[in-house]
Amino acid sequence: MQQSESFARRGLLSAALAALLLGVLSRPVPSQAQSPETLQIYLIDVEGGGATLYVAPSGESLLIDTGNGGRNAARDAGRVIDAMQDAGVSEIDHLITTHWHGDHWGGMEELAGRVPVRHFIDHGPSIESTASVAEFLTTTYPALYRGAEHTVVTPGDRIALAGVDITVLASAKRVIEQPLPGGGASNGYCADFVPQPEDNGENAQSVGIFARFGDFRVLHLGDLTVNTEFELMCPNNPIGVVDLSVVSHHGQPSSNAEVLVHAIEARVAIMNNGTRKGGQPAAMQVLFSAPGLEDLWQLHFSQLSGQEYTVPGLFIANGVDDATTAMPIAPLTIRGRDAPPRPVHNGEAHWIMVAASADGSFTVTNSRNGFSKRYR
Repeated sequence: MQQSESFARRGLLSAALAALLLGVLSRPVPSQAQSPETLQIYLIDVEGGGATLYVAPSGESLLIDTGNGGRNAARDAGRVIDAMQDAGVSEIDHLITTHWHGDHWGGMEELAGRVPVRHFIDHGPSIESTASVAEFLTTTYPALYRGAEHTVVTPGDRIALAGVDITVLASAKRVIEQPLPGGGASNGYCADFVPQPEDNGENAQSVGIFARFGDFRVLHLGDLTVNTEFELMCPNNPIGVVDLSVVSHHGQPSSNAEVLVHAIEARVAIMNNGTRKGGQPAAMQVLFSAPGLEDLWQLHFSQLSGQEYTVPGLFIANGVDDATTAMPIAPLTIRGRDAPPRPVHNGEAHWIMVAASADGSFTVTNSRNGFSKRYR
């Protein structure tokens, strides 16, 4: 990338403006102690994987996914434990593994070796023939849940988290048959749905949940893909509207159909994307045009969004360790083997934390810069 005199000519912003966009000048955030009156939700940065921690007012905890494995297992397990410590919990009461892709289950063994996990939840065996997954599910996983509880959930099952009503909406490519309270109305977006090639892999198997804390409603569907989103949401919307949506599949266009995203009318969406994973223009257009959406928050600035399809830096929790002096306006197009190396982020990781009250109001906080916004 050439320097300052060519930035304007090539459609790049100055380093100063790029720094402002990402909110590089940040201030530390004090620890968020668990309030006896709030449900806390931590969207944890595991570099484009999945790890979301729910802590009920009682202190009981639910973790959805454990991040990446291999050389990154200790890093991601450590980031989960940091969030647990911030929330004031020392064990995981319920652990949902949405599906058997390594960016969602890879940190499990490391995490379970460092903190107690009381209840393991999943959709059943993997339908993909991957040697590492087969070995894990045959040997390691049974050893982890031996002496604990293990549940294979089906749609309609409930998960007992004190004070929080949690319903399984999807599991093993099946969806709930009966609407939730407040759901069941005809979904007008179904008529324009265009199916994608059928997903016969693990993403479509994802365990998806709906959680209700008083009047506060949150949706988390893992990596559920568009055809199964259609099965869930059509012809009638079984969910109704929600306050908070955890954006499916890291914000990729193989998920996030309008039949889901527009029908639920989420006030706030949080995208657990990576620097170069998720946030593609097609998905961002669906999100930004969603009725009722007040704000989109992101765990990372996405190079696949560029500055054309992103949000202000106040709403972005993480950048990259070695930031460039300027950032392209246009989204980055990845072309297989010709793609440049993916930027790394092994430094300090920042989460996005939600504190929700039973009256339906909630506050979202970016731990990188201390920016908070309250939704009444």
